[in-house]
Amino acid sequence: MKLSTRTRYGTRALLELALQKTGEPVALKDIAAHQQISLSYLEHLVAPLIAAGIIRSTKGPRGGISLVKKLADIKLIDIVRVLEGPLAPVECVENEQVCERSGTCAARDIWSQLEDVMCDFLGKTSLKDMADRQKSKTGKESTMYYI
Repeated sequence: MKLSTRTRYGTRALLELALQKTGEPVALKDIAAHQQISLSYLEHLVAPLIAAGIIRSTKGPRGGISLVKKLADIKLIDIVRVLEGPLAPVECVENEQVCERSGTCAARDIWSQLEDVMCDFLGKTSLKDMADRQKSKTGKESTMYYI
């Protein structure tokens, strides 16, 4: 299973917000430039993240996006579900009605367990965990703001 660019880029943008110290809104154009993401594509990712209550948008000269919750309270499962949708690797895991064999299919059981493992891992991993890991790799906060 591959995560789409929506999830990968959206997570990178959120990580960018997590790594800045001030908590002030960050302009989308700055995140797009630093993360090498098309600004128009990034704009499409922001709307569902705002609707999900993960980020907020502030207008004005010092406007941009900022995180709504504490880093430890933003779980990767929430980000993935907002940007990717359900994590079921096959449709019958989410909706057993699509296949008449769902109740007697061993493969469906395996796919269901796979979904459970992915959801459990992503549900235990927060944006704070990811930010801490990034800091340990680079030894500093975001290079975007602290060159």
